[in-house]
Amino acid sequence: MTNFIGRMTGAAKLNVAIYEEVEADTSATGQAMAVVCLSAVAMGIGYTGGLGTPSVGEFLILVVLALSSWFVWAFINYFIGARLFPEPQTRADHGELLRTMGFAQSPRLLLLIGIFPGFGFNGTLGGVLGLVISVWILITMTVAVRQALDYKSTFRAGAVCFVGLVVSGALLNLFLGLLFGLGLFG
Repeated sequence: MTNFIGRMTGAAKLNVAIYEEVEADTSATGQAMAVVCLSAVAMGIGYTGGLGTPSVGEFLILVVLALSSWFVWAFINYFIGARLFPEPQTRADHGELLRTMGFAQSPRLLLLIGIFPGFGFNGTLGGVLGLVISVWILITMTVAVRQALDYKSTFRAGAVCFVGLVVSGALLNLFLGLLFGLGLFG
């Protein structure tokens, strides 16, 4: 069994064996949650561009939003991929998607580079880095979903991820709009 850091780096490197290991290890849900929390903190620190650290309250909001969106996106991907459009060999549960999709967020830790001059996300280098990491995470999510849903088709897994992202994003936005008067629909 691979250690926590090995799982994170393996997931970032698109190592299918790591995704299979995490999918099967029901005790890894806490580790996946830790990856989500660490990635939210890295995003909070990196997006400041070294101009200051977010408050404890802001970090807590980031972590709660990250955990909520992870949970909802995994559930929607499970519903779409395992219930609406399964392949014949698809056997999955929500926990498998939580674990694989949690580790798929490992590349987001690289957003910490935003604290260095020139890499803040209000500048060109930081913006490019943010875009590259976003695309990388969409790719790791596609691999995570493909493995968790036992898909043979990477395209199908990517479509499930994309639709799940759009639906979960809309739901989160709607929820924030109703709760705080924020968001596109608020």
